[in-house]
Parts: sequence; C-alpha cells; structure tokens
Amino acid sequence: ELQILMLSVSKPLLSLSPLTAMAIRPPPPRAPTHYAPPHRRTSPFRSAARAAPSSSTAATAVSLPPSPKKVLVPIAMGTEEMEAVILAGVLRRAGADVTLASVEDGLEIEASYGTRIIADKPIAACADQVFDLVAVPGGMPGSVRLRDSEILQRIMVRQAEEKRLYGAICAAPAVVLMPWGLHKGRKITCHPSFVGDLPTFRAVESNVQVSGELTTSRGPGTAFQFALSFVEQLFGLHAVEDVDSTLIDAALERSTEVNRVEWPFDHKPQVLIPIANGSEEMEIIMLVDILRRANINVVLASVDESTNVVGSQRMKIVADKCILGASDSKYDLIIIPGGPAGAERLHRSTTLKKLLKEQKQAGRMYGGISYSPLILQKQGLLEQDKTVTAHPSIVSQLTCQVIDSSKVVIDGNLITGKGLGTVMDFSLAIVRKFFGHGRAKGV
Repeated sequence: ELQILMLSVSKPLLSLSPLTAMAIRPPPPRAPTHYAPPHRRTSPFRSAARAAPSSSTAATAVSLPPSPKKVLVPIAMGTEEMEAVILAGVLRRAGADVTLASVEDGLEIEASYGTRIIADKPIAACADQVFDLVAVPGGMPGSVRLRDSEILQRIMVRQAEEKRLYGAICAAPAVVLMPWGLHKGRKITCHPSFVGDLPTFRAVESNVQVSGELTTSRGPGTAFQFALSFVEQLFGLHAVEDVDSTLIDAALERSTEVNRVEWPFDHKPQVLIPIANGSEEMEIIMLVDILRRANINVVLASVDESTNVVGSQRMKIVADKCILGASDSKYDLIIIPGGPAGAERLHRSTTLKKLLKEQKQAGRMYGGISYSPLILQKQGLLEQDKTVTAHPSIVSQLTCQVIDSSKVVIDGNLITGKGLGTVMDFSLAIVRKFFGHGRAKGV
C-alpha cells in the first residue's frame, strides 16, 4: 500500500481536455518531469493586488482586484497529511483562499501518520459558503470519517449539482465519492488498494484523471500533480508555471554521496525535526510522513514558546514537544527544515544550537534542506571542505563546496537537500542510509 509514494508517472493520462498535458506531466525515465518556463511570470492575482490604478481610473472609480478563488479542503482524524498539506500549500502559493475544515468536534486532528494539524474552521462554518473547488484528501480512517459527515456530503453534492470543481485523492474517490453518487458518468482513478471498488467501466489507471468538473488521483506520490491540475483549472497554465518554478528542477541527479560512511544502528532510528513559526510546512509534513512510514521514530520539536506552529503557508502544526523537552534525548539524526523565516528562528534557538554542536562532536548525523544549510554554516557546522546542496537563492552565501546539479548530497554524516521539490528524494535517501535500498523501495 505504501508503494503509491513511488508510483511511476510514465503512464499516459486520460481525458485531460481542457487541461493541457503540462499540468500533469509524463516523466523522463529517471525522475519526475518539471516545467522549465522561459522566464518567471507573476500570477494575475498577485500582480493585481500590487498594481496601482492609472490616473484616469482613479479619477472615476476604484479598480478592485478580483476576489481570490475559494477552496475547501476538509480533514478528519486519520486524513493523509501529505495529501492535505500539499493541496493547501500548492493552492495557496497560486493565490487561492484555502480553508482547512475539520469534520471532527474540535479543530485539531491527528493525521494518518501521527502529525497533528489544526484546521482553520469547523465544517459547519462552511455549510453555506460557495467554493470554487472542494478537494478531499484520502487516508484511512480519515476517508471514512469524511464520508460520514452529513455537512460535507451536502457541500459536495451541491458543488457537483452546480457544476463547480470538486475532487478526491487516494482512498477518497472510492470511500467518499461513490457512496454519495458523485462518480456517476465520470472516469475516475484512486489508490491501487481501492481500484477494485470502482465500477470497472469507469476506472482508469491515470495518476490524475480529469472528467468534467471532477478530478481524481492516486495517492501521496501524485499529490503534487493533483494540486497542480487544480491550479491550472482555477488560474490557467501561467499560474502552474509560477508555482512549479518554485519547485526544484526534477531533471537533477537524485542523490550524490561523497566521503561515504555507514550510518550504523542497532535500534529503531530516532530523528529530531525542530520547527518554528515560518518553517516550510510541506517539507515538514513530507519528511515526517515518509520517515514514519519507514518505521523511524520522528520527534517534531518547537523552538517557539508554544507547540502550536504556523508554517510559511499559514498552516498550523502541533509539535510533539518543545525543544527544551526534546533536548533530554539523543538522536541519530537532526534535520533542519527550510522556510526563510522559520530557518532564522531556528538559528536563534540556543537549545537547538547546543544540540547540533553536540550532534556533530559525537559523530552523529545531521543535515538540512532548502534554506537551512546557511543556518548550519552560521553555527559553524559546515567547514569549507564539506560538500552540500541548497536552495539556489542561498548558494552564493555558502563558503563550502556546493554540488548544484544534485537534489540531495550526503557527505559523511551530513545530508543536505535542495528544496521543496526534492523532499521525497531527501527523505528516501535517509531511509536508504539507515536501512538500505529494500526498505526505501517498500516506502
């Protein structure tokens, strides 16, 4: 069931009209494909918000920017966290007004791999709102709990009747949409474990299937494609290029290792991921999800006063501990996530600084992704003879050796990743170092 993370994206996608093939892209043999737009273009919603009215317009009437597209992502206990957070994160980057709504009694939910997320609203507060898109994440038992929400059912049925966009991923097409009759007359796909529940003449094996107003997808490994298909349907291809260009070119080498050493272990690996307000939530959630799938014990620790952390895209994550409480334990690996504001807050934590210094002195593993290699350098953890990769925007500030052509670089006990689009490769590289290639393939 976990192999959906590494689904091949080489199969043709069916019934894409009116979407272009660029939104859901067939990959080259070695890595997922990636847009390479000739230049960076600004989303019309962002440019409209910044544009000053002309003198003639100002003299007659105030020109208001268009209202952002409204998107609902319902969540429940047991929702697949990667799917929910990638949906919300990608669509917010495109300029959508995304609401995470809990169908539970409270706003806080525990997702399928133990991450705790705080929703923006209860589902009841969304009952009378009009959304341009309602997108349902999968996961079990999350999909069942979403299916059992009468309010969500009314919202979804109205969405389909009024011919506005709706979609589901992973288990949700079979578990949520089918009992509500929202699959009728549509071609749909879902997680391979649930394909047998779909009507044979309607089921397809596409990673993402667009059929009228309905879009369905297979699982965590296709969540980015799923989210980008909605970006194109809501905003157009130029917006897909905008969002996709913030990800890292997937044509890069997956992983490069220098100064190879074994990462020995005779116990269940313990990994610490410190987080802060402004940390990149998609990186955090993907790291935690994939590592926990591999049976690695992951501790999320907040360096801020509260364990409730607001990520760079305004999603609220609940850490397992505060950093002081986590400092009593030893960890096989400490990973610093990115997000410029979050990375700076992590840098200011004296407790984390002490933990990282002890980690290096003890010869244990440490690393960072995206913007955080610069933080490691500021703390004296990147000597000039070290080799790393990092987000392109900080490479010029690094004094060590940089391999710019690789998504992940491992140098002895140090591991670094290039950015948001490389988190899956980064996480799987960690699994391979701890367990070997067999466990990584299983994930």
